[in-house]
Amino acid sequence: MGLKPLTFEAVLYQLLRDANVKEFNRRKADGEKCDLTSGDFRHLDLRGLDATGLDFSNSYFRGCDLRGIDFSQTCLEGASINGARISGVYFPPELSPEEIVLSIEHGTRLRYKK
Repeated sequence: MGLKPLTFEAVLYQLLRDANVKEFNRRKADGEKCDLTSGDFRHLDLRGLDATGLDFSNSYFRGCDLRGIDFSQTCLEGASINGARISGVYFPPELSPEEIVLSIEHGTRLRYKK
């Protein structure tokens, strides 16, 4: 039995679920915080997201539009990006290109180099 993505009632989480990236970024810049681990972000358009300092570990991004997002300072360990659009994405240096391809093509969870 696999892990099922969680859904949350937190305002910042709901802003992302509604693909309201601008408002999410504004509230994040104002210092609001939210637990985004194990989140369900499947099939959302998250372009323009300020992902700096966020923790998306064990989250699902299947079919997401992630183009152009800078994830270099974001935790994506255990996340799945199956079928996501990733053109121009800046991934954390701990993720190998092979690991990213496995997740895109087969839905494997991202594993960081130790």
